[in-house]
Amino acid sequence: MQFNVPEMSCGHCTAAIETSINAVDPDAKVTCDLAQKRVEVATALSQADVEAAIRQAGYDAALVPGG
Repeated sequence: MQFNVPEMSCGHCTAAIETSINAVDPDAKVTCDLAQKRVEVATALSQADVEAAIRQAGYDAALVPGG
């Protein structure tokens, strides 16, 4: 799954998002691309659960179609 996270702008942002997702799924693989403002997540969690984890970190997220 790929998510657009428009407010993600620095290393602190990516760390907060990764930490939040890994708190609900320690086995999740999270890759953040600051230039594209995208977060790619390989997880067994649902889309809603991943979005909730990103929001818990303080950021809005939208699923990228086809991502």
